[in-house]
Amino acid sequence: MPMSGNGKLKDEQPLKNEQVRELIELSQAGDEAARDKLVKKNTRLVWSVVQRFLNRGYEQEDLFQIGCIGLIKSIDKFDLSYDVKFSTYAVPMIIGEIQRFIRDDGSIKVSRSLKESNHKIRGYMEEFSKEHGRAPSISEISEALNIPSEDIIMALEANQNPHSIHETVFENEGDPITLMDQIAEKDSSWFDHIALKEAIRQLDSRERLIIYLRYFKDHTQSEVAKRLNISQVQVSRLEKNILEQMGHLLNQ
Repeated sequence: MPMSGNGKLKDEQPLKNEQVRELIELSQAGDEAARDKLVKKNTRLVWSVVQRFLNRGYEQEDLFQIGCIGLIKSIDKFDLSYDVKFSTYAVPMIIGEIQRFIRDDGSIKVSRSLKESNHKIRGYMEEFSKEHGRAPSISEISEALNIPSEDIIMALEANQNPHSIHETVFENEGDPITLMDQIAEKDSSWFDHIALKEAIRQLDSRERLIIYLRYFKDHTQSEVAKRLNISQVQVSRLEKNILEQMGHLLNQ
């Protein structure tokens, strides 16, 4: 793939939504040229995700290549029946691929400033919980401590056993499933990212279950429909609305 002088892939004029969908359809039918064009046209998207992980001790070019794997997976798996922007679907896939690479590598390098932030955040979370009877959200921590949300997320993740991963993500027929349960799974995907967990927490129980079954357990829409005793068409419509809602929350 052609590279610019700074090592990044050249990013030409963005494609219109209709063009993206046409290229995805061609790519999913086996057209390698269409896939390559989609990758080239979405390099800016991959780089924007890579910026979140630059203090982890990895070369940004390595993270970019891993992010491209997530981008390609999103091209292959994107459902064209959804009235959802491709980028809304692709970002969680890219994040998940990079996150999994870092976790599996097992050599995350935590800076002193990150450790100090972690200690500061932990202290605030404890005080907040005592006063309000609940854990603070990322935005509440950010506002109170004047620390960017992304720095808070990375500081929390820097700890081996952050408190937040033990919180219930959703109740599955009365059985609470935590973020730790998901991270422990061999094939865990984008559920293990705290920023996305913040968005997931704002969904209702049925919406959480649909996302969990579709993207974590890789169930088909028909399987989800049977589980929820609704039609496949209803699942498709609900999933589309959920993705749009999560895309809005993540872009706030």
